[in-house]
Amino acid sequence: MLQPFNRIFGLGEKSDPEAEEASYRSDEVIQIPVRSIEPNRFQPRAVFDEEKIKELAQTIHTHGMIQPIVVRKVGEESYELIAGERRWRAIQVLEWEQAPVIVREMTDAETASVALIENLQREELTVIEEATAYAKLLDLHGLTQEALAQRLGKNQSTIANKLRLLKLPESVQMALMEKTITERHARALIKLKDLEKQEKLLQEILGKDLNVKQTEERIIKLSEETEEKKKKRPKLKGVNKDIRIAMNTIRQSLTMVSDTGIDVETDEKDLDEYYQITIKIPKNK
Repeated sequence: MLQPFNRIFGLGEKSDPEAEEASYRSDEVIQIPVRSIEPNRFQPRAVFDEEKIKELAQTIHTHGMIQPIVVRKVGEESYELIAGERRWRAIQVLEWEQAPVIVREMTDAETASVALIENLQREELTVIEEATAYAKLLDLHGLTQEALAQRLGKNQSTIANKLRLLKLPESVQMALMEKTITERHARALIKLKDLEKQEKLLQEILGKDLNVKQTEERIIKLSEETEEKKKKRPKLKGVNKDIRIAMNTIRQSLTMVSDTGIDVETDEKDLDEYYQITIKIPKNK
């Protein structure tokens, strides 16, 4: 049942053919106590639809569990889920004491990969859960985005666009998880770059029920305001050479910081006695 995952990431590969054959023979279904099963710590799905779990429970009650849960042993009398968390949750609704399972030997990396890929093959993941799954797979296997895209049969641009969503503030990511905004809203917000502005515009989207086109128009206006503000920076003509050098050095330094991906917000004022530069650096990159 896990062979497709093996082909993608080489999971559970064994150099000894007899050992591999023994592994497949061990895929027998056994009954273990439901209370001895722990959830998968690598589960990418953060939101489970309780109504759909109840519907699945009713189906299992009527027809039985056609596909067993896959687990691995993690203690003397405890097991960790590898695949089948929705089924595991459904039989808890039914208050089953025993669960039909297949016990497999897997490392943490293998367990994580199977959980991630199993969920990616479903359509119910939110875009943030999907992006998180891609990020974890890249980290687990040391792959490039292009290599991951090839293994999953997707376009590299698809992987890249999803991963960019993880740079958005937590409030925007939560809105995506709760489906109060669309992925197109979120991708438009990325253009703002400033985290504080992204969060403010999110509240405007939710409060005024802005569609994607209206959101993009607001972003254009905000960007124009930012550019206009930059043009109003104090001119340094006619001031001491050392002051010009100092101001330009500060500006260049801030540009270098921005180039690292940190959204630095600055405001310059030419006051009677001095130049004032206010710098805002977000705590979360």
